[in-house]
Amino acid sequence: MNDAQRWNAVAGIRSIDLGDLRVSYVPDGVVGLKPRGWFPETTEDDWREHAQHLDEAGQLVASIGGLLVERGSRAMLIDAGYGPTGSPDDPANPVIGAIHGRDLLDNLAELGREPDEIEAVAITHLHTDHIGWAHHGAFPKARVLLSEREWEHRDQHAPDVTEEMLDRLGEQVETVHDGQEIFPGVRVRTTFGHTPGHASYAISSGSRRLIVMGDALHSAVQIENPTWPVWADVDRDAAIRSRQDLLRELREPDTLGFGIHFADVQFGRVTTESGTARWAPLP
Repeated sequence: MNDAQRWNAVAGIRSIDLGDLRVSYVPDGVVGLKPRGWFPETTEDDWREHAQHLDEAGQLVASIGGLLVERGSRAMLIDAGYGPTGSPDDPANPVIGAIHGRDLLDNLAELGREPDEIEAVAITHLHTDHIGWAHHGAFPKARVLLSEREWEHRDQHAPDVTEEMLDRLGEQVETVHDGQEIFPGVRVRTTFGHTPGHASYAISSGSRRLIVMGDALHSAVQIENPTWPVWADVDRDAAIRSRQDLLRELREPDTLGFGIHFADVQFGRVTTESGTARWAPLP
């Protein structure tokens, strides 16, 4: 695959080292996002300009999975994919296309880890493509970590998040707060807006830092267009502020970003060309 193809390809397993930590994307599946539905104020001209982000069906390719963080024998996961399920594209749905999970546990095994070895699953927010394997009970020994505000506002869940899912999660949930260290080198970084208590995570080791953005940003196209409103954001103004704050941090030296839905360009850094922010994916 050449570099141009990566912008609209499904992400595979990819690992990087940060000091004494190793972080790896663990694929679970993919969802298609219909660009003018997902970003409702964009135009056809916008997508002609950013056509490299769209697949042959004209949709944004949004990878689904989790981020494995390892330090020696210890391991945690950030987000838990969609789970062993899926649904086909509904042409009547103007926002979301086909979605499926299923692959996370197999890919975790490919990385040499069993579910029982995961000591914590840190969830960015309560949407089905982030809690899937956790509410299915795949990590019985793990603490399920959620920001205090996200858990307090769980009654505002999306329609496809059921009370049964929340009840299952609740048996393992521990709430966390902004700035709290939840694993060596991993701290909570609240980024409200997409959901009431959405959290990102900052991973630091040695001289490098990786910001796990969660759904504060869904696509690399938002790096240069952070003010585009997003259909799924519950507080659009707060979400835009969170994106802008993250972009300021991502411009800092020795800082990388990880966008869980960023097609096959998930790990990268923000560069500035002629005053415009750009996403520069890692090789």
